[in-house]
Amino acid sequence: MPLSFAADADNAIPLHVLDEGAVDDWMSRQDGATQNWASANGFSGALGQTLICPGPDGIAMAVIGYGNATSRARGRFHLAAGAIRLPEGAYALHHTLDPETLAIEALGWLLAMYRFDRYKSQAPMQAQLVAPDEIDATVIEAIANGEALTRTLINTPASDMGPPDLEQAARDLASSFGANVTVITGDALLEQNFPMIHTVGRAADRAPRLIDMNWGSTGPKLTLVGKGVCFDTGGLNLKPGASMGLMKKDMGGAAAVLGLAHMIMATGTPLQLRVLIPAVENSVSGNAFRPQDILTSRKGLTVEINNTDAEGRLVLADALALADEGDADLIISMATLTGAARVAVGPDIAPYFTDDAGLSSILDQAALACADPVWRLPFHTPYEAMIEPGIADLDNAPKGGFAGTITAALFLRRFVTRTPRYMHFDIYGWQPSDAPARSKGGVGQGTRALLTALPKALGI
Repeated sequence: MPLSFAADADNAIPLHVLDEGAVDDWMSRQDGATQNWASANGFSGALGQTLICPGPDGIAMAVIGYGNATSRARGRFHLAAGAIRLPEGAYALHHTLDPETLAIEALGWLLAMYRFDRYKSQAPMQAQLVAPDEIDATVIEAIANGEALTRTLINTPASDMGPPDLEQAARDLASSFGANVTVITGDALLEQNFPMIHTVGRAADRAPRLIDMNWGSTGPKLTLVGKGVCFDTGGLNLKPGASMGLMKKDMGGAAAVLGLAHMIMATGTPLQLRVLIPAVENSVSGNAFRPQDILTSRKGLTVEINNTDAEGRLVLADALALADEGDADLIISMATLTGAARVAVGPDIAPYFTDDAGLSSILDQAALACADPVWRLPFHTPYEAMIEPGIADLDNAPKGGFAGTITAALFLRRFVTRTPRYMHFDIYGWQPSDAPARSKGGVGQGTRALLTALPKALGI
């Protein structure tokens, strides 16, 4: 079901949002029965604490504790922590939140309603929020449902989310917004010069493909490229079982760009959007590519394979080369690319690379404004020598163990030489444990920050 605000606000239950420091003043303005009820229930305004005040005909009002600056600094969606505890009903906020914070909290409420119930029924959240007048409810619903799409695609196991299924997800999204999709599949990839996408995916029983979606006819041109490795065994450099356990999420970059595309199209952002997704499975069979193979990419650069488990950058390279042949104003790639990125910033922050300091500044400000944390890492050019093996132009898995996320990003940058601005995100795409509005499982990263940044970044 779509994530949406309450349809009928006529009988909404008043919901007060109280910082710990405001509880005493609020209590002083209540009648004696409410004061006694709040005291008997130990209401202190702690973050996520809820108080349901009974009335003669049901619930008279509800209160959610908003904690203090210190407790709020440890999370990002604070109303959601209490909203999941509220009984069924529509709730209208009474608050002192500024509009920017209110928009974040309203989004968090909608995201708390997300359930992945394809394989097992999940109890829905009972409380619905009446959209506050100060927010743009249509935009927030579009963002929430774009995020829900990303989560669902990542959460779906590879048995039901292989390359054909990822293609269908793109087609379904395109159909909803009048976009166009073309797909190059199987040996046609070789005929149309996408050799590395074909090489990585040829060992699987579901054919590799390049998905190409286009929307919009006016405005600046944005191309999104998402890694769509629907499952990664590691290939002949087979992953151990513990490392393979979450590899259904290795198409998280594809899921992220499709979620962002939903947000862009649903909000009617005036730009020309292109989404490229190389969709493959990195499997093991007699025709799997091998260590020490040398591949020739679409761009003509040769690549020595020193680890078949570094396959994401190979499929992205061909897709980026295609993107760079166009006349995009900005190319953004998103991928669950390296474990080194997780070591650097953990699972909660989306590291990104760009040579454009102005673009970085815009994105960093947007990320703070919408509580979608990102962190810029450097395209450190002196490390270029680390990705040059000697007998080919590039090495897909440099030895030494240093700067793995940077060398992967430098590898990708080699395939974007004409487009004026390029940005790469090395995301995790997974929430390791339940948190308010962020259930354990697939999660979008960087997409809300990008949506917020795009108007200023592209001058629209």
